[in-house]
Amino acid sequence: MRHRVAHRKLGRTTEHRIALLRNQVTALIRHERIKTTVAKAKELRPFVERLITVAKRGIAEGAEGGRALHARRLVARDLADSDVAKKLFDSIAPRFSSRPGGYTRILRIGRRQGDGSEIAQIELIGSEYTPKVDTADPENQDTTSTAKSVGSRIRRATRLMRGGEKSSEDERLKNARSNKRVDKSSSPMKRFRKKKGDD
Repeated sequence: MRHRVAHRKLGRTTEHRIALLRNQVTALIRHERIKTTVAKAKELRPFVERLITVAKRGIAEGAEGGRALHARRLVARDLADSDVAKKLFDSIAPRFSSRPGGYTRILRIGRRQGDGSEIAQIELIGSEYTPKVDTADPENQDTTSTAKSVGSRIRRATRLMRGGEKSSEDERLKNARSNKRVDKSSSPMKRFRKKKGDD
């Protein structure tokens, strides 16, 4: 029985699993959103939230206290990149200074083509996807693209990631490809028939 067994093993040894989580935390803090499997995202969430909480405590103590230095050293254990650690203390931890936990969001975005695993996007709260609004054709804009709420932007981003909506740029490229004329004489089959007929 698995009583009081908390975490997923993710099919890796302990050292490999910790290295994986450290790499994903680094990527998440650097880019503020990454795509991974749902199981890895669920394991990553408490790992990154603990680091953000340690950084918050460090900046709450101030630069003079010994706890600020201790917090930086605790974070440096898991973040090897000093630029990412600097970003954590300078911009991300102050952003969440009044928020008592829950710094990440997991969005399920479908299944991977190769093996069918469920893929999720994990992102930091406050770094939501804002779709670019096409201002060239205002009468064809739908009202959902200009919505102000976070939920509507997330739903629209999920639809875009799943391929539900096509942007005007995609339509323009599709039309350009269909209007492009293909030279029939240069096709491989025609060349093969010409060679065969020459014999």
